[in-house]
Parts: sequence; C-alpha cells; structure tokens
Amino acid sequence: MAGRRLVGPVLEDAAGMKVLVYPHSMEMGGSQLNAVQVAGAIRSRGHDVTVVSEAGPLVGRVKAMGLAHIEVPQHRARPSPAVIRMLGDLVRHHAVDVVHGHEWPPIIEAFLGVDLPGRAAVVGTVMSMSVAPFLPRSVPLTVGTEMIRQAAAADGYRQVALLEPPVDTRADHPSFDGSDFRISHGIAPDEVLLAMICRLVPDLKLEGLLSACDAIGDLALAGLPVRLVVIGDGPARDQVAMQAAKVNASVGRMVVLLAGEMADPRPGYAAADIIVGQGGSALRGMAFGKPLVVVGENGFSELLTPDSAPIFLRQGWYGLGPGSRGAGVAALRSVLEPVVASAPRRRALGIFGRRLVEQRFSLDHAARTMEETYLSAIRNRASAGQRLVEAARCGVGVARYKLQRKYRRWLGTASTDDGNARAMIAAILSPGHGAAPAAPAGSQDAATGMPRPN
Repeated sequence: MAGRRLVGPVLEDAAGMKVLVYPHSMEMGGSQLNAVQVAGAIRSRGHDVTVVSEAGPLVGRVKAMGLAHIEVPQHRARPSPAVIRMLGDLVRHHAVDVVHGHEWPPIIEAFLGVDLPGRAAVVGTVMSMSVAPFLPRSVPLTVGTEMIRQAAAADGYRQVALLEPPVDTRADHPSFDGSDFRISHGIAPDEVLLAMICRLVPDLKLEGLLSACDAIGDLALAGLPVRLVVIGDGPARDQVAMQAAKVNASVGRMVVLLAGEMADPRPGYAAADIIVGQGGSALRGMAFGKPLVVVGENGFSELLTPDSAPIFLRQGWYGLGPGSRGAGVAALRSVLEPVVASAPRRRALGIFGRRLVEQRFSLDHAARTMEETYLSAIRNRASAGQRLVEAARCGVGVARYKLQRKYRRWLGTASTDDGNARAMIAAILSPGHGAAPAAPAGSQDAATGMPRPN
C-alpha cells in the first residue's frame, strides 16, 4: 500500500494515497466534469492523483489543473481487454492504492484488471439514474441520489455512499460577469434570458429542450420579452435546431438561439436570468444565483422553491411525469411565466438556490467523502473468493447485456444510455415522486448529473 501500514481499523497515514481516476469519457458533460473536479480537489488534500482517460475536450482542463494524464485508446470495446491490462500494469508499476472508475465500463475494467487479482482497491461512482445490475457488488460505490443509494443497497451492493454532484462554488459564482455573452448574442438589457446548458442527446435531455423551445415561443407570442439560448452539442442537435427554427418562424424573430458547445460555459450561466435544466447543469445554475426550472421527461417541469427543494434533494434534479402544474408545454409555460414577469422573484429564488448549493454541494465536501470512501475500500477489501464469485456474475451479466443491446439495435429500440433509460428510472422513482410538492418536509440527500456511458 505505497509504504503505509494499517494500525487497528485505520491507516497510520491517510495522506499521500496514489489514486488513478478513470472517467467514462472526456466530452463536456456532468459526470465526467464532476470526475475531473473531484480529482483536483482530492489532489489538493495531499494525494497523488492521475487521470486515465480517452482523448477529449476535458483533457485540456485536466492538464490546466496540473493533474497527470494517461491516455487510453479512444476506439475500443467496452469493457476493453487492452485497458484492463493497462490498468493492471499502471497499478503494479506505480504502487497505486486506489483506482476510481466513473460509470459502469471503467468500474468493470478496474475490477477485472486491478481488484480481482488483488493489486489495489477499486471504487466506483455512478451518476446515472440507475446502477447497472451487473456491477460487482464487492466494489464500494458512490451514487448521486438517496433513492438510488437505497435501491443499490437493497440490491445487495456491499458499500454504497451518497456523493451529491459537487459544484465549484468559487469558480461558479454570482459575481461572474456575463455581459459580454449577452452583447455578443444580441441580447438586450431588458430581455429575460433563459439558458439550457447541456449535451444535446435523446435520453433525458431532448424532451425538455423541445418543450422549452415551444414554451418560450408561446411566451414571446404573448408579448413577454424573452429569449432562450441553448449551449451544448450532441447527436440531437439537428432536432433541436429544427424546433428552434420552427419557433423563430412562428414568432417572427430570433427567440431561440443555439450557441453551440463552450469549453467554459460560465459566461452563459452568468448571462442568463433563469436556468432551465437538470442534473449537474441545474446545480451550476444555482451556484450562479439563478432561479431554476427543473425539466425531465413525460412532461415534467417544476420551479425550485423552498417547498419543492426536498424532493429534488431526495430523488435528484430530474423528474418523470406531471409536476405540480401538470405536464407538457402548457405546464412549463405556466411555471416560467410568473418568474419571467417578476425580477424580485428571480432575485429571491436565485439567493435561495445559491445558499442551498453552498450548504450541500461544495467540492471540499465531495473530496472529503471520496477520501473516506478510498480509505474504507483499502481497509475492507473483499476476500479472494468473494471477488471470484463477483467476477463470474459480472461476466455473465455483461455478456447478457451486450446480447440484449445487439437484439434491441436490430429491432431499432435500443436506448443510447440504458443507465438513464426511462424504464429503469421509473423503477426507482415511485409513482408519488414525480411532482415536487409531494416531498415531505425535511427529506434529505442527493442530486445528480447525467452521464452517457456507451
């Protein structure tokens, strides 16, 4: 264990662990951005952290933070035998203590290459809305919502901790100046700007994006001075662009703008008057002191208020089915209209959201949680026999999953991200949890960013 020894139930020296952090991709997105941010925060606590990943836009951020980076092949099977061997070699040659995989492919690869042969401890983080059923139950996990934590524990996962998606509250701050963004996109000072900042993908995001376009069009036709900017890119871009063009044509002016992907989207958050979104993007918007409307699927939309906050803290920044005002575009318009019309209400809700982020979602808190999880993983390794049993179960589960995916692709019914497929989310979100006002006072825990593992 890199020169440290166990004394009773704790490590003699908790500082200076060698950690490999392995995000599932390096596209701009919630799960992988969280992985990079937490890696930097763990390094700041005195540990030796290296990021292992494929190439991608976030690699530049890794290097700018001064973190070491090792590249894995971009075009590979998942799980990848080459990456499994590579992880094992890295751990053996560099005396690594913990490998931290984010989402199911890195967790499986780390388990097979590192944990199974007993070379080092492995920890997994799942920020999808469900935990893949074939993950090894002996690997300690962190998940993004209390509901998912409870579901995973009930499914037999040995150690499951809550890790609410962290926010860098120093970098994401209400004092950040967004005036240049507004000027460059022709947003007038008296216009109320709504922003959606996310990957443009079919799962989780597309319905909310299209509904927001329509709702903004309705508000503009009613005479309200509103604009919507969509920041991001992805495979659903053409569908979003078509809907934006349709809305702009019906209103007779440019009310929906597609700004594309931004390596640093902070100017967009800062320029906005209202954030519409979910997951990690919702939390970042709150950090900038903006009122938040959470959108999900099956018509869900809900304004974040002191009354609605408890349900989001329990199930995550997402919803499935009707909110308190019903479902669909009409419901989203009714949620937005009073906030668009009242600057004092926007200020009050923005202050509330910022305080909530400061209290619950800081990077420092996330780093402490992960440090404790690493130490627990080192102290409480599963036996060799348990690991062999888990390897067999995991192998059968992955093989079954791959066959099912091929069959669904042949039928044309495959989801791009099974971990965020509606059926799996619905199995976790009970019927009474769709609408935010149903939350009991004092509910605790959780929020999530939504990744897209392949």
